[in-house]
Amino acid sequence: MKKLSVCVLFGGVSPEHEVSLRSAESVLNNLNPEKYNIFPVGITRDGEWILFGGSDYSMLPNGTWESCPRNRRAALSPVRGQGLLSFENDCVVRERIDVVFPVLHGENGEDGSMQGLLQIAGIAYVGSGVGASSACMDKSMTKLIAANAGILQARWQVIRAHEWARDQNGCMDAAERAFSYPVFVKPAGTGSSVGISKAKSREELELSVADALRYGEKVLVEEFIGGQEIEVAVLGNENPCASVCGEIEAGAEFYDYEAKYLSDSARFYVPARISEELSEQVRETAVKVYNAVGCQGLSRVDFFVTHDENRVVFNEINTLPGFTSISMYPKLFEASGIPYSQLIDELLRLAVEAFR
Repeated sequence: MKKLSVCVLFGGVSPEHEVSLRSAESVLNNLNPEKYNIFPVGITRDGEWILFGGSDYSMLPNGTWESCPRNRRAALSPVRGQGLLSFENDCVVRERIDVVFPVLHGENGEDGSMQGLLQIAGIAYVGSGVGASSACMDKSMTKLIAANAGILQARWQVIRAHEWARDQNGCMDAAERAFSYPVFVKPAGTGSSVGISKAKSREELELSVADALRYGEKVLVEEFIGGQEIEVAVLGNENPCASVCGEIEAGAEFYDYEAKYLSDSARFYVPARISEELSEQVRETAVKVYNAVGCQGLSRVDFFVTHDENRVVFNEINTLPGFTSISMYPKLFEASGIPYSQLIDELLRLAVEAFR
């Protein structure tokens, strides 16, 4: 069998640039070069595309990959059949690409933008299509779909930038009428807990909304749900399967960006410390959410299991979850019997299957 030519995209013009670099380092270190022709393509914060010419993927997280002397400027052509183009002096080198793994988190990578380019180019890619990617990236859209599917979730309100600019007090009054403190404030279009905060007073609510609006035009204010934080990994196209459940004990106010990537305060339990009956309910609901939104390939679905009544409450879905060495998605499937390298093989297979 001929080798698949795989382009791994990383970096990106996104607040989650650093997380993408860490994820890509792990993915590239676990791609078998005997099975695949590997083309690592990084996107700088300024939007420049670079075909990384080095072989030491530890250069990615610290940013030194950008200055590798064997780098070449690159682009994925939107013209079908052209594949990956790289440029050296006046020469253009064209490489056939069979499948792209967009290890890109957040804006411009996970929101349907990159998926649209790959769709136009006629190249198979790992993960959900344009519509599902876009819907899952916008938390308010995800909530509307989940509500229509009858899935229990936290109550929420949306504050838009123009509403906030016109009447901050009115926006806060509406939130206070709907919820009691504390509340969570989230940018509608970020992942990795970027821009999320917990507000315990009107003063903190004002600061939190102002901060969240730095990341987009729409902010969610959500009621506080007291419970265990449970995550499930889902894999598949038409017949998706769910992993064992994992549990996160944040070791902080909540599982924020710092707890995820910058400190070792969080604790992880795989399997989660919930009953088998609750675990099965969470897994079934994860697949229900996945199918309702129209995902394919992979997603991580996050829940709360409430302390008071053991209710399973949907929180978020992430169509391109973290793939770092400490990320829950690969850990959950490893605990389910699929090791990291095999998981990547399966994701690439599913991408080709969906494309065909």
